[in-house]
Amino acid sequence: MKKIIILTAALLVIGSYFYFDLGQWLTLEQLKSQQAALEGYRANNPILVALIYMLTYIVIAALSLPGSAIMTLSGGAIFGLTLGTGLALVSATIGATFAFLIARFLLKDWVQTKFGDRIGAINQGINKDGAFYLFSLRLVPVFPFFVINVVMGITTLKVWTFFWVSLIGMLAGAAVYANAGTQLAKIDSLGDIASPAILLSFVLLGIFPILAKKIIEFIRQRMVVNTNSEQQS
Repeated sequence: MKKIIILTAALLVIGSYFYFDLGQWLTLEQLKSQQAALEGYRANNPILVALIYMLTYIVIAALSLPGSAIMTLSGGAIFGLTLGTGLALVSATIGATFAFLIARFLLKDWVQTKFGDRIGAINQGINKDGAFYLFSLRLVPVFPFFVINVVMGITTLKVWTFFWVSLIGMLAGAAVYANAGTQLAKIDSLGDIASPAILLSFVLLGIFPILAKKIIEFIRQRMVVNTNSEQQS
């Protein structure tokens, strides 16, 4: 019954989003046209606007609705670089954690039953390199974030680990988009933000933790082999 209630509520919100075409408010053109009004309203009601912004972002991220990039861009445009990055990052992380929990609550048992053998191997990898693996996925823009949230939700990854790794892993992206939001007039499309150089930097940042871990493991293994060789000789 709990699963039915949660699923029904989620479908109602998602259905309302598309039925009322709420996505029309989450476009670059709309943000540009409303920026002055939003900044003025924020100046008079800073706490209220921050709460509305965070709640909206959390719902969008939790239900994997389109608009996360625009919401982060809006954070920089409305609140400035520092506060905008902070609000966007925390909101995105909380929303992603809700998506993670929803996937775990609704799908984990079914996935374990249907694909128990396959998911077992994934869980072994998660138990071994979960934090490093998730951190790399957050930085490397290969898979959409909502896919990462769902996939991680059906593994054995701990909720707290998912939260703090996502918080750190999404910091760079949030800062880039929030900074772009402070220069909104210069942006004609979202493609102007994610330049090849920035994407390459994210890839390198994502690969580095796992590469460093493998290097450390290799060095330790070599040290053990050398120690054993010396003892035998």
